[in-house]
Amino acid sequence: MIQMFDVYKVYPNKHSALTAINLHINKGDFTFLTGQSGAGKTTMINLIFCAERATKGQIVVKGINLGKIKKSRIPYLRRDIGVVFQDFKLLNSRTVFENVVFALEVTGARRAEIKRKAWQVLKLVGLQNRLDATPLELSGGEQQRIAIARAIINDPTILLADEPTGNLDSEITHDIMELFKNINNRGTTVVIATHNNTLAQQYATRHLTLERGRIINPEEQ
Repeated sequence: MIQMFDVYKVYPNKHSALTAINLHINKGDFTFLTGQSGAGKTTMINLIFCAERATKGQIVVKGINLGKIKKSRIPYLRRDIGVVFQDFKLLNSRTVFENVVFALEVTGARRAEIKRKAWQVLKLVGLQNRLDATPLELSGGEQQRIAIARAIINDPTILLADEPTGNLDSEITHDIMELFKNINNRGTTVVIATHNNTLAQQYATRHLTLERGRIINPEEQ
């Protein structure tokens, strides 16, 4: 599902974010990437959905070599990769419904299909009664649930989450992790980047630890 072969990422300022990364994430895995700030977690997430390009090495996602993919094909690849960001990236001027269906509208889906899928994902995250609310009217946990609903409305086979519980309290964190677990149980490959080792110990089926851009538990690859 996701493979990296001797991957390096060096930024223009000569900062080396990733060094000699080799891994294989299988379909249906619930994988955690842990490590302190600056360890390279976000860079790995960005490489998987083509927000950045590797400096060296090969990355293969769903059988596609990302080093050779044409720019025009990247949006189509991303339709099958949901992404949840730490800061939610919701549009505060739009309703919950509008935020969730945005990703589906760009695919040209019919209005009836959009409404049906929006209801399904909002019911899954427990916010089917907040369709007309705006993000600023919601709690942090509710906003994160909306971000998750938006990420899965296209039925992606891969769901990436970058510090999805970093700004949430422990009780809400548990609820969000249970939601990710439920999504994984439905067949989605989930990759979560976090500094929280306790979460990884509780939920991960696979656990990779990054330190200064290197995987330090290679036996887990």
